[in-house]
Amino acid sequence: MKTSFALTFLFTALLLSSCGLKSDVKVLKLGHTLDTKHSVHIAMEYMAERVEEISEGKLRVEVYPGGVLGTERESLELLQLGSLDLTKVSAAAMEGFVEEYKVFGLPYIFTSKEHAYSVLDGPIGKSMLAKGEQFWLRGLCFYDAGARSFYTAKPIHTPADLAGLKIRVMQSITAVEMIRAMGGSPTPISWGELYTALQSGVVDGAENNPPSFYLSHHYEVSGNYTLNEHTMIPDVMIMSTHAWGKLNDQEKAWLQQAVEESVGVQRKEWQKSEEASLAALAEEGVNIIVPDKQPFIDAVQGVYNIYRDNERVYDLIQDIRNANPPQAEALETSTEDLENLTEQ
Repeated sequence: MKTSFALTFLFTALLLSSCGLKSDVKVLKLGHTLDTKHSVHIAMEYMAERVEEISEGKLRVEVYPGGVLGTERESLELLQLGSLDLTKVSAAAMEGFVEEYKVFGLPYIFTSKEHAYSVLDGPIGKSMLAKGEQFWLRGLCFYDAGARSFYTAKPIHTPADLAGLKIRVMQSITAVEMIRAMGGSPTPISWGELYTALQSGVVDGAENNPPSFYLSHHYEVSGNYTLNEHTMIPDVMIMSTHAWGKLNDQEKAWLQQAVEESVGVQRKEWQKSEEASLAALAEEGVNIIVPDKQPFIDAVQGVYNIYRDNERVYDLIQDIRNANPPQAEALETSTEDLENLTEQ
């Protein structure tokens, strides 16, 4: 029913937007589930402006935020049908289509933000973006979605503190095994139901990045935030291969240039939103804990054994581990800065 509504909405939008346009102008529809204040939406709007500027109006991208065209899963299905041109999803949502995307959900697969950037921007990332084409899903770029950390009613300083706690996780085998390895009880619950579940004690905690924790108001019912940063699952912009195939070489170049420029914009916006969220959480009285990460890293090493017999995924794990990240200390909020927040 939701997909039918999205198709009707999209068809109507196509009719309305076509009025008054010249026949040589191509319009691409981009739908996503985020708020207009989110760093990814800001980057997409920048990308749309750059596409129109670079192409001198011959190629346009229209952005539809807030899930008006469907959920992440529904948007991917619309791309496969050729009924939608572009969308943004979490890399976790691509696991159901491309097995190798499971690697992004592994705990501490990235040792730092600069390590993640070097992988996503390099040959490994470019190879990953192409892997969905057989499913009519062409990746264009990765966006930063930060690091996920635990928030709970009781303070978490070490994995031992998670023993017996029910922790909300996404529908992911890797996420479930990660929580079990740390001693917690993984409990899959939809994002929309999580606030009530935390408030009523159905779950004892959850895990997400700072902006999501703050903007969801989950801090109102989970007063402790432990910055153990166990996963860095990126967002990915996906284009329908049906739409990509309708572009000529010049139009493809225009779009790819604008997309790549938007990545830098998004990363800067994300960094600002992350720092602002941590500061706001501290002001709200949230207990921000900066733990020693090594016990968490040690606790989850067994999770990698899930893929030991999966040659494609396990080889990719080794490739990522062997990637040499450049030095870019300014990209991350320093431990000293985070500790200062806890004193405010």
